[in-house]
Amino acid sequence: MRSHLLNDTTAEQYRRSVTEGVERVAAKLATTRRPFTGVTVDALAPVIERIDLDRPLHDTTAALDELEDVYLRDAVYFHHPRYLAHLNCPVVIPAVLGEAVLSAVNSSLDTWDQSAGGTLIERKLIDWTTARIGLGAAADGVFTSGGTQSNLQALLLAREEAKTRDLSKLCVLTSEVSHFSVQKSAKLLGLGPDAVVSVPVDHDQRMQTVALARELARCAEDGRVPMAVVATAGSTDFGSIDPLPEIAELCAQYGVWMHVDAAYGCGLLASLKHRDRIDGIEHADSVTVDYHKSFFQPVSSSAVLVRDAATLRHATYHAEYLNPRRMVTERIPNQVDKSLQTTRRFDALKLWMTLRVMGADGIGRLFDEVCDLARDGWRLLAADPRFDVVVEPSLSTLVFRYVPAAITDPASIDRANLYARKALFASGDAVVAGTKVAGRHYLKFTLLNPETTTADITAVLDLIAGHAEQYLGESLDRVAS
Repeated sequence: MRSHLLNDTTAEQYRRSVTEGVERVAAKLATTRRPFTGVTVDALAPVIERIDLDRPLHDTTAALDELEDVYLRDAVYFHHPRYLAHLNCPVVIPAVLGEAVLSAVNSSLDTWDQSAGGTLIERKLIDWTTARIGLGAAADGVFTSGGTQSNLQALLLAREEAKTRDLSKLCVLTSEVSHFSVQKSAKLLGLGPDAVVSVPVDHDQRMQTVALARELARCAEDGRVPMAVVATAGSTDFGSIDPLPEIAELCAQYGVWMHVDAAYGCGLLASLKHRDRIDGIEHADSVTVDYHKSFFQPVSSSAVLVRDAATLRHATYHAEYLNPRRMVTERIPNQVDKSLQTTRRFDALKLWMTLRVMGADGIGRLFDEVCDLARDGWRLLAADPRFDVVVEPSLSTLVFRYVPAAITDPASIDRANLYARKALFASGDAVVAGTKVAGRHYLKFTLLNPETTTADITAVLDLIAGHAEQYLGESLDRVAS
């Protein structure tokens, strides 16, 4: 079995095997005509269940043939222009090249003696990002597995910097449409069940600063200690961006840690046209960015950034076998000193390769394209009497629903939209997401593919309307009979 170890004696086998796998994927990408085949759990699960993992195939080609049946054929392909559902972006080739390199070399970014140049590359990218944000010369950060981990670490630092050690008094204020990881983080950090204070949003799904001021004052009156205000720069459901300058002023007034969850909106850091939409982010104490959302990077690629590098000490633990304290005085850079993780992939290499090949402007142009496409899509929806669209997009998300002219029962409209989404997914013709607004079911386009056109949007809207009309027609037939 040593023949399968990647080393100097197997380099040619590695080249052949990886090339064969790449060719399979390339062929699939070149011939995929729909984002999904429509395969069901009931159809696919027995195929995988029949595979005996204790009986290996002992052949790469045979394993790839099998993989075609259990994965490649029925995968959901985010590169397709009619994949319009979640915050999944098509990826750029330089980043995929970086993924191939980092997987083969397999550096671990926890200590210098496991990564060498990888450590310095990650640090360079952190500095580049904090400079783009405007956090100042004392800023720092570290790559993470995703926005949830980044938010958790930011709130851990905020908890440790808070003005009390009594966890029962701490509270976190965030908008009612912020990411669920805020609530999850509060629980993991040992805060009380009511620690997260939900602040109302306005018609554009942005945090109401008047309501935030009221809640901050109420916390003070009740003897509670605001640990952090979490502002959102790109909400998951709406792409909405909270009024960051005003929130920063309130945080300064009350002496509260300001965290900005820019997991989605971080693409604006490279934008050539819309950077001003996140003005105020430079006042944050910490920021979450997900390069794997709006920088067109493969999962995973995220980071948490802080204004004051010293606050990262709250994540620092020293182990003699790994990062003993003496290494600090010896100026040996160990990223584990800043991270919640120990063993950690060299995910930074993907962004490094992207910037070195495409440049930041190249990324920014792609993100600007999807933001502009969303504005065109909003105009289409606003002019189409079949649909109700919620808000003008701040980024690249559209939330809407089909509204039939002849039926006014909200429950029936809800069921029609749910059916349309399910039927569309089953057909494989397109993939869209769903959410709730004021208790009612809505559909969602998350536009992250510059290859998507207004013609694609129009075609998918027609498909949605067709499925909804079919459902309502059949429902009326059933009632009549």
